[in-house]
Amino acid sequence: MTGGPTVPTVRVLPITQGPPAGWPDSEPADRHPMRAMVAIAAFAPERWTASVAAEIGAFFGGLAPDWEHRVGPDHLDALHDALDRGGVEARARCVEVGSGTGAATPTLAAAFGAVTAVDLSVEMLRRAPAAVARVAGDAAYLPVRDASVDAVVLVNALLFPVEVERVLGAGGAVVWVNTRGDRTPIHLPASEVARALGDAWAVVASAAGRGTWAVARRRAG
Repeated sequence: MTGGPTVPTVRVLPITQGPPAGWPDSEPADRHPMRAMVAIAAFAPERWTASVAAEIGAFFGGLAPDWEHRVGPDHLDALHDALDRGGVEARARCVEVGSGTGAATPTLAAAFGAVTAVDLSVEMLRRAPAAVARVAGDAAYLPVRDASVDAVVLVNALLFPVEVERVLGAGGAVVWVNTRGDRTPIHLPASEVARALGDAWAVVASAAGRGTWAVARRRAG
């Protein structure tokens, strides 16, 4: 009997920064409505239509005025850990997908020479830092040239595998972060990130604080 598709191996690094006392403080968000959108983006992008994108953009636009209040002091622990231990080089060009109001943008601006922040919601971008280029765009059709960036960073953002592969240059990296692990509405475990990208990618992963992360690169050859 033939089995299903294999899941690429993920190299898991030891956790050096554990979660705070009392974590987890909520149930996994596996029943959150955004999980359906996560699955569509990663595994069935043909179901992502202009009307779906408009609906999601309007939803997050409505949340924009209060979005900054969702960010706590340890919100970026997993991102810092991914940049420190995931082997991500401080290269010149980074595109931040689903940048929102820019909670992670200053960290990326400090790590990369140039950052382009892309979000589906114009309302989110209006509240984002002006220090980097801000572009309204759909993650399924990034307003970025082929092979033109060195890192695609997704902090609680939808992963469209074909699109991130298109825009990444040789040696580039995909940085996937869920700031609250499986409590994050837009969440994929590292094994599912690896499955979505496919066997041509090598993935390393770990966790820090409340969050989880994965960094993927195309395999040599």
